[in-house]
Amino acid sequence: VPVDAKVIIDDNALFRRKEFAERVSAELSEFELEAKKYGFSYVELDGDIGIIGNGAGLTMATMDVVKLYGGKPANFLDIGGGARADVVEKAASLLLKHPKVKVLLVNVLGGITRCDEVAKGLVNALKLYGKDKKLVVRLMGTNEEEGKKILSDAGISAFDSMEDAAKNAVSLVEVM
Repeated sequence: VPVDAKVIIDDNALFRRKEFAERVSAELSEFELEAKKYGFSYVELDGDIGIIGNGAGLTMATMDVVKLYGGKPANFLDIGGGARADVVEKAASLLLKHPKVKVLLVNVLGGITRCDEVAKGLVNALKLYGKDKKLVVRLMGTNEEEGKKILSDAGISAFDSMEDAAKNAVSLVEVM
């Protein structure tokens, strides 16, 4: 006679069992539901620094560096490879609308993902939702100079190292 049981359900298989899918959806926040709608890998945390990266490893490394410098990540959001401006805008808008996020840190290594597309998406999202938020960006890779120019024209600085970007994000939270 079993006394205790633990069930782990693969999110990608929820469509097979509607009763589980409804239960899981009921437990998600509005931000998790929106991220799911867009197909983002997103996990909400308790901090105040929103994090966007392209690739799970880079995003986790960014979170680790933020913690190293005394910051608290508010989330994990991976936009994946090849993200265009509209995808970046949706991701950034999601976090800029979040009441816990004070500073948004974006860390992108452009290979398939072009830095100019990332910059366009960030600038668009900031115009819509960034009035009382700070944005810290680290861009490196394909069309990096074009991306940095787009950001610079919008009054946004881009950092060359993840460490410098993370330090800046943490210091901005401390003065807010």
